[in-house]
Amino acid sequence: MAESTPRPGVLVTGGGQRLGAAVCEAFARTGWTVWCQYRASRAQAEALCARLRDEGHRTTAIEADIASEEGRRALIAKVTADGPLGCIVNNASAFEPDTGLDFDADAALRQLGVNLVAPLSLARLLAKSAAPGDGIDRSAIHILDQKVYNLNPDYFSYTVSKLALERAVALQAQSLAPAVRVCGVAPGILYTSGPQNQANFEKASRANLLRRPIDPADVARACVFLAGTPSVTGTTLCVDNGQHLVPLARDIMFVVDELLKKGSTP
Repeated sequence: MAESTPRPGVLVTGGGQRLGAAVCEAFARTGWTVWCQYRASRAQAEALCARLRDEGHRTTAIEADIASEEGRRALIAKVTADGPLGCIVNNASAFEPDTGLDFDADAALRQLGVNLVAPLSLARLLAKSAAPGDGIDRSAIHILDQKVYNLNPDYFSYTVSKLALERAVALQAQSLAPAVRVCGVAPGILYTSGPQNQANFEKASRANLLRRPIDPADVARACVFLAGTPSVTGTTLCVDNGQHLVPLARDIMFVVDELLKKGSTP
């Protein structure tokens, strides 16, 4: 059952599917009013929100282009017109394969725009929406990647964007205080991605200290914890079964591909 007195709103970017959907569910079931932002996944976002509303939760799917400043401003204006916004989970991400030798400059800029500039901008807009003395604890949670602590050169532009965002967590926490707390969550591998097939994922998802797949619900619960803990800011929580402590020379999917060809196990 939803709480009788709702918490302030939470905006989850890229909330229609995969980790974003898990985050929306976790916040909704903890009593938050949820705004599920989507760009292309309208059907998934609307179906998710309809299901959660049927369970008694307050959820709304909202279309927005967060790659542009105009789109981000319009999104925040629409959400805050409905009620106070207490948290933004910057989950939307662009993930394109490239290397440091062959990256395309325009593709790299697109990834930097979605993965770095958009989260920083949305957190700033959240801070600007705060009214002095309104009593609302506001937080921005940037979804990162265990790769920022376990470097390999694959997915070069994506990794650069996430590295910059990880460094910005503490810097933005300093810059936006006391209006907004800023935290990071760094998951390990959660879903198939890019050219990865299910057989590869089954092995790759166990290449961590605990030798088991990471539950996306754990990552979602970590976001709810950070949003609901007013004393935490400027820090990043790894939710990856210790994957960042298992160094690899290449991205895990490529390592597993080679092992599958040889009939080995990671």
